[in-house]
Amino acid sequence: MAVVNTIRSRAKEPDQVCADAIDLARQSLVDIAGVGPDVVGDHVSVEATGDRVVTHLFTCTDPAYAGWRWAVTVTRAPRSKTVTVDESVLLPGPDALLAPVWVPWQDRLLPGDVGIGDLLPASADDERLVPFVVLDGDDAVTDWFVPRTDSENDEAGPRTTAEIPVPGRSRVLSAFGRDDAADRWYSGDNGPQSPLSHAAPAKCLSCGFFVPLSGGLGRVFGACANSYAPDDGRVVSADHGCGAHSESVLTGPPVQASVPVIDEFGYDLVALPGVSVEETVFEPLSREIDSETSTDSETSTDSETSTTGTGADSSTDSESSTDSESPADPDA
Repeated sequence: MAVVNTIRSRAKEPDQVCADAIDLARQSLVDIAGVGPDVVGDHVSVEATGDRVVTHLFTCTDPAYAGWRWAVTVTRAPRSKTVTVDESVLLPGPDALLAPVWVPWQDRLLPGDVGIGDLLPASADDERLVPFVVLDGDDAVTDWFVPRTDSENDEAGPRTTAEIPVPGRSRVLSAFGRDDAADRWYSGDNGPQSPLSHAAPAKCLSCGFFVPLSGGLGRVFGACANSYAPDDGRVVSADHGCGAHSESVLTGPPVQASVPVIDEFGYDLVALPGVSVEETVFEPLSREIDSETSTDSETSTDSETSTTGTGADSSTDSESSTDSESPADPDA
């Protein structure tokens, strides 16, 4: 059964004598704190911070402190009407412009921030590294040197410390550092959950360009050696994939080149030595213009033929009329 506390905390009422000392609080900012009168704005509120202890808030009109407030705390002794000033300070208001929270540089650093000539030394207590002489315990890397049980990775990785390419280094990757790298690689864009991997025809494990890593990481990861692949030279997981797989084949009908369309009704003007394009007269090559020209020519020929035929008939009729008017009298 839940127990409900019936005691309610009541907000303290500000002391009336201290609450009325607004002018005293404002004047103390100018006389005691050395604040210019032009940067002290209107009186905002009064807050009770204790018995006969009151804080007056004034608006700060300085453009560099937008939203900040001047806070002046005043008090008085018991049974005394004299109000004195305790302290004055500039505090941020609810809408104040504040500087961002300080973040250490090691927490602000992002991948790719190290440029040419930059140095990023690992700290002495970096949990991703372990001293090379430590080969036992939870943070050791002894599994790098144990023989492989499967035949595929039997020759992968160094078997002894002498087989490491740089035996002079004092620290090696710890078990935490290896697992952290494996989680980052596997859950990133080069893992099996990326959109590129989902659309791939096959996995990187069956690709001829997949080069497995040595050691424990070689069981899951390798490097891409395909210059046309988007992950060329990067570490990818064995179940990653892309369209540049060595055994990928094209599906569907082959793409055929379309027959080019030649415009036979137009021409381009080409300037040649000694030939002026502006002074050259070109005949129209449009079929519509040629058809109109031929139609006009045929119409003109038909009209001439009709006129000629009419004239011949008139001549014949004239001759017939002459013959009919001449008498057939032999004595004439």
